Amino acid sequence: MAEFSWPVRVYYEDTDSGGVVYYANYLKFMERARTEWLRGLGFEQDALRRDEGVIFAVRSVTLDFLQPARFNQLLHVTVKLIEQGRASLGFEQQVRDGVTGTALCSGRVKLACLDGATFKARAIPKTIIAELPGDL
Repeated sequence: MAEFSWPVRVYYEDTDSGGVVYYANYLKFMERARTEWLRGLGFEQDALRRDEGVIFAVRSVTLDFLQPARFNQLLHVTVKLIEQGRASLGFEQQVRDGVTGTALCSGRVKLACLDGATFKARAIPKTIIAELPGDL
C-alpha cells in the first residue's frame, strides 16, 4: 500500500463565511484518512488501546495551503508512510480535488506511539510493524 486515499465531501460546517474550507479542518480530513489507513491495515484505534495498550498522538505537523477547497467539493485525502522509527511514524499527506486530482493542501505529520495509561513514548507493537509497507 504505497499511497492510501480516502474520499471526503466538504460540508457546510467545514467552511467559513466565504464558503471556503476553514484551515483547521484540513487537519481533521487528514486525521480521518490516517484512521482509515490504519483500519485498512487491520487495526482499530480503540482495540489498539484496549489490547496493545497503545495510542497514537500527533507530535508535529507542517501544512502548505495551495488552493482553497469549497463547500460541497469532493476531495481525496492521501496518506503515505515515509518514515518509521521505534516509537514514531512519519507521513506525507495531501488533500486533492476529487475530480481533477489537483493538490489543495499538503503536509507532513509525525505521530508518536504512546503508552495508553502513562502517555509516555513506547515502541510500536510488532503486530503493527509487521503490517507496515516495507518500501520506505
